[in-house]
Amino acid sequence: MWIVRYAEKRLLHAARTRPAVVLTGARQTGKTATLRRLFPSHRFVSLDLPSEAELAEKQPGTFLDRYQSPVILDEVQYAPALFRHLKTAIDSRRSQPGQFLLTGSQKFTLMAGVSDSLAGRVDIVELETLSWREMRDAIPATAFEAAIVRGGFPELHANPEIDAAAFYASYVATYLERDVRALTNVGSLRDFERLLRACALRSGNLLNKADLARDVGIAPSTANQWLSVLEASGQVVLLEPWFSNRTKSIVKSPKLYLADSGVLCALLNIRTADELRRSPSAGAVWETFVFAQLRHRERMAGRAQNLFFWGDRRREVDFVVDAAGRVELLEAKWTELPSRSDAANLTFLRDTIGPDRVAAAAIICRAPSGYPLLPGINVKSIDELTKSLPDTSAPGVISSPPPQGPSPRGNDLHGSAGEFLLAGFVERHQRRRVQPKLPHRFVERS
Repeated sequence: MWIVRYAEKRLLHAARTRPAVVLTGARQTGKTATLRRLFPSHRFVSLDLPSEAELAEKQPGTFLDRYQSPVILDEVQYAPALFRHLKTAIDSRRSQPGQFLLTGSQKFTLMAGVSDSLAGRVDIVELETLSWREMRDAIPATAFEAAIVRGGFPELHANPEIDAAAFYASYVATYLERDVRALTNVGSLRDFERLLRACALRSGNLLNKADLARDVGIAPSTANQWLSVLEASGQVVLLEPWFSNRTKSIVKSPKLYLADSGVLCALLNIRTADELRRSPSAGAVWETFVFAQLRHRERMAGRAQNLFFWGDRRREVDFVVDAAGRVELLEAKWTELPSRSDAANLTFLRDTIGPDRVAAAAIICRAPSGYPLLPGINVKSIDELTKSLPDTSAPGVISSPPPQGPSPRGNDLHGSAGEFLLAGFVERHQRRRVQPKLPHRFVERS
């Protein structure tokens, strides 16, 4: 079963209008299979193969002569030297769209090469895991609590027989061995895994690097570097605070979230919907899930960078969507029947900044349907939160098989789409002084 995603029309449009497209996102979101299905006539080469990666890194001219455009270059971050030659190849046929389709799972390494050599020549799309609406459109019988625990990796929904606990155990182990070792010098993978689990325990909370470092037993500078690795590889997302001239004593630290609720539940040892309901972490898991749906909604609306939170020393509003000077205020509550007291922070912030600036205010909860709670403040279900997605690329399920030929990782599904603003990401990670390590396959040995 092929789960059709909202990103497909976005990718097709980009390939019709730009000479190169970069598709980035965490591993197993299906970047490779998406491009191979949408562009079956393109040549394909994976730099996951050491021989191909070495040729692209050490003899990029020869590599591009062998694999002439149009071509899909998979995991291109393994050959940083290739980007300068791609620039020359693109410029020689600048008016020809869709020449090079690039994928990468390590954002910092990939985007550093793109910003240095391909700026202005590429369209950039980020794929995350399945959104709730995509799950429901593909498999209408899906229950949202089970979907939260199972997570959004497409393979888990295409094949319900896969054991999710085993999948995530393998996923974390593979991530540690592949991405972590490739991105940075980690002295102890065990300590890095402890940091990942500590982040899971703090999903939905303010980021305090000193506390994280102390709990894991590493230096604060190490925690800062490793957090950058987690963000660069798509495992965690930082939500920045929203500022208003009318609010005082506001929080300046970002909030930390795991990117996928399934990974979060696996790290918290939550394996079923019943365990989720009984878990003291249910509220944080729900907020993480709602945040993922908001990221998907805003990216589909072309507002990927308009999502924030607000907080001062005593109060917090989980999500603020700032669009054209007007804001949408949202709170995530793990309840089926929110009370008026649950809207206290929404009311405070609305009254502080002025009702004229607030386009909408709502509590996102497990209620089956929405209803008014207070004047100007509504209760919304998760379905109502996501139903406002654009209809220009409606999803569904295609039962026909993908183009013939095995996927290099055996995955014929793909993940959710979203735009990625290049300059901000690279600049932020350069400020943190994270220096990605050249993959060991290319290190000269004496």
